[in-house]
Amino acid sequence: MAKQNTVFKDAFNRCLKLLAETSTLPSEPELGQVLGVSRTTVRAILSRCEELKLIIWDKRRKIVLRRPEPSDYFPTEETNSLAEIIERSFMRRILAGGAEPGMQINELELAREIGTGTTSVREFLIRFSRFGLIEKRPNSHWVLKGFTREFALELTEVREMFELRSAASFVALPEDHPAWEELKKIEAVHREILADIDNRYKEFSELDERFHLLVHKSSSNRFIIDFYDIIAIVFHYHYQWNKANSRERNARALEEHLSYIAALQSRDPKQVDQACRRHLKSARETLLQSIP
Repeated sequence: MAKQNTVFKDAFNRCLKLLAETSTLPSEPELGQVLGVSRTTVRAILSRCEELKLIIWDKRRKIVLRRPEPSDYFPTEETNSLAEIIERSFMRRILAGGAEPGMQINELELAREIGTGTTSVREFLIRFSRFGLIEKRPNSHWVLKGFTREFALELTEVREMFELRSAASFVALPEDHPAWEELKKIEAVHREILADIDNRYKEFSELDERFHLLVHKSSSNRFIIDFYDIIAIVFHYHYQWNKANSRERNARALEEHLSYIAALQSRDPKQVDQACRRHLKSARETLLQSIP
C-alpha cells in the first residue's frame, strides 16, 4: 500500500461520504469507477470499512451498518486529491526519463504505479495535452513532444501576469487565513534546505511547486489555478532537466523565495510586486538557459 497510500486515504474518505448517503454500496467495479481507483484499492477500502464495523462485506453484498463518524476519516493533511497524486506521479515519470522529446508515457503503467484507475489517468493526460506538450498515440501510449524556446517565452508572459495577480491577492488575505500558517511552514523548509544545501538541493523542485501553488490558490480564480499544471511542469521541474550547476541555481532560487516570502509577510503591495517581478525575471532567464 506504500505507493498508493495517499490515493487510498483520499478514496477511503470519499467512500465514507457515500456511506453517509446510502444503505448499500455498488459492485467493486462500479465503486472503483465512482472513486477513480483500481479494484485492488477498492478492496483495501472495503476491508478497512469492515474492520471499523461500518459495513458487512459478504462477497457481492455490502450492507451499511452505521453512518461514518469524524474519527473514521483520515486527517485532511494526510490526503491529497487524486488529481494532485496523478499530476505528481506524471511529473516524476517524465523526470525519470530525462524529459526527452519522444519519451513514451503509458497510461496503464502510470495507473498501476499510482494504484488508481486508467480512466482518471486518461482524463488527466487529455486535459494536459491541450498545452501541446504531449500527444496521444494508439494503444494507451502518449509521447512527450518537447519544449521549444518559443513555447517557453509565451508561457513566461502568461505566468507573469497570473502570478503578479495572485501575489497581490495573497496580501489581501485575512490574518486568520490558513495560507499564512502554510507560508510559515514553507519558509521553515526553505531555511532547513539552505542549511544543508549540499545534501538537500535536489528537494527544491517539490518545494518550489508547493510555494507557487500556495500563491496561485490565493487568487481564487479557477483559470489561474488550472493553468498551474503547465507552470509546474515547465518552471518548477526544469531545474532537474538541466543538471549543470543545479546546486548553485537551486540555492539562489531558495534565497529569492525567502525574499519573496518576506515581502508577502510584510503585506506591503509595493514590496510584493518588486520581489515577485525579481523572482519571475530570474526564473525566465534560468528557464531559457535550460532549453537548447
